[in-house]
Amino acid sequence: MSRLAVVTALRSPDLAAAVGDLTAYLARCGLAVDPSMSTDADVVLVWADERLADDVVAGLLARAAGGVPVLLAGPTLEANLDHGALVDAAGVVAGRGTPTHECRLRPGPQAGEVAHRLDGDLVVTDRWLELDKTRDDVDVLMTAMTGLTAHAVLTWRPATRVGFCTTATAAATVRDPAVQRLVHRWVRRALGVADGPPVRVGILGYGAIGHEHSAAIASVEGLVLAGVCDKSAERVAAARAFAPGVTAYDDGDALLASPDVDLVVVSTPPNTHAEWALRALGAGKHVVVEKPFCLTTAEADEMTGAAARAGRSITVYQNRRWDADYLTVKRLVRSGAIGDVFHYESFVGGYGHPCNFWHSDEEVSGGAVYDWGSHFLDWILDLLPAPVAYVTAAAHKRRWHDVTNADHSRVTIAFADGVEAEFVHSDLAAAMKPKWYVLGTDGAIVGHWRHERVVSRSAIGTLVEDPLAASESPARITLHAADGSVTDVAVRPAPRVPFHRELADQLLSGAPMSVTAAGSRRNISVMEAATLSARDGGRPVTPL
Repeated sequence: MSRLAVVTALRSPDLAAAVGDLTAYLARCGLAVDPSMSTDADVVLVWADERLADDVVAGLLARAAGGVPVLLAGPTLEANLDHGALVDAAGVVAGRGTPTHECRLRPGPQAGEVAHRLDGDLVVTDRWLELDKTRDDVDVLMTAMTGLTAHAVLTWRPATRVGFCTTATAAATVRDPAVQRLVHRWVRRALGVADGPPVRVGILGYGAIGHEHSAAIASVEGLVLAGVCDKSAERVAAARAFAPGVTAYDDGDALLASPDVDLVVVSTPPNTHAEWALRALGAGKHVVVEKPFCLTTAEADEMTGAAARAGRSITVYQNRRWDADYLTVKRLVRSGAIGDVFHYESFVGGYGHPCNFWHSDEEVSGGAVYDWGSHFLDWILDLLPAPVAYVTAAAHKRRWHDVTNADHSRVTIAFADGVEAEFVHSDLAAAMKPKWYVLGTDGAIVGHWRHERVVSRSAIGTLVEDPLAASESPARITLHAADGSVTDVAVRPAPRVPFHRELADQLLSGAPMSVTAAGSRRNISVMEAATLSARDGGRPVTPL
């Protein structure tokens, strides 16, 4: 484990807190973080918005001369331009700082793995230091433009063991997950640590979600589709049409036994998730499980225990954690826009017959709560971190008797801090509730369903309108202030294939994932408690 010393000299409490959050992230990446300038550190990260003392600078330069990388981050270089030896070691002639503005950071000519798995340009609202000159032996990892001139904003100079980052001067930038991942990869570059070979992925069960995984794997550096397995020749053909030449299997055990597969995506029906995940872990594979993780907390504990014993990763494909509208709600709540959240409601559904596939078969799916609840309850638990005190639930079977899932279900979560959250999934809702209705001490957030139609033309030129399910359109988000004013909040585009990018980062560079097995186990415990409560007349059940 590499040892990281963090040196800070920050007058801004917000920036100091953000650097603390970044330091915690780097620790989760597997770095042994020392908040002091320890003599046995393998790399030193410096964040300062004021002039460093002469003896501190001398110590940093001595470290670099001794072969220990020194990384000058955020406003550090600009705040210490009068330390000529430090600036000279960085290999630049500094110009002037830019005003704060929307900056687009792009990979530089020597970016290499530092820029792997970036989702296009990295856009931040910040400032950076223009440079009059950068020495030829400086590796330029990321740049920002002024007019037609690209300025280095992230570097590494092997000859002097000094690198700098001249942006990330604002707390919000330092807390940006993409920036945190970039800093981690910068540290790895300075340490000379490279990614391993690509992760070879096998998909077990090529159903409706198969193309989504296949496309994501193809677009992420470090992931390679090595095999697909399905008993249906038609689905295997569909997989091969999307990924020509991929090795196909009609037997799951053959896929698990393949030495050409490092990771298995378990995309079988939910009541078989635990069985196949355990078999994959037993075969020495990393595992991604489709949602829901499994059907019981006992299964979740068995799976996570097996992964720990095997030294393998297991996670759940909670793809809607990155839905554009949910990210907007999360950003508003995290920013304090409505004060402290104390009441949360969410809804999905309408009036109509549920699907006739296994999703609507309680024995296979776990029940209606496990279907959309895998997403909506995951959002609740991601947003509200307090321990769950108890769960109550109700389920109605009144109309659709040819399927076994409930027609209408309600789950209420009481948190230990007094916050209440409710999720309703209904196929009997002739009138729809908002997707979100969140109350805080200073305001509220409402997510309004959109009812869109995809308009096209038939083969003979006539109008064709295809209604899009409301659940497939990002909700319109409004922010309600205490004075009664209402603001439409822009819903930013969702990131591209974020789960698979994080998956590659975890397996190739040790970066933590947003979706953890422990978090997914928490979701299962709530869904299991809700199922027990509904069966017993709505009695409160404490999750295991």
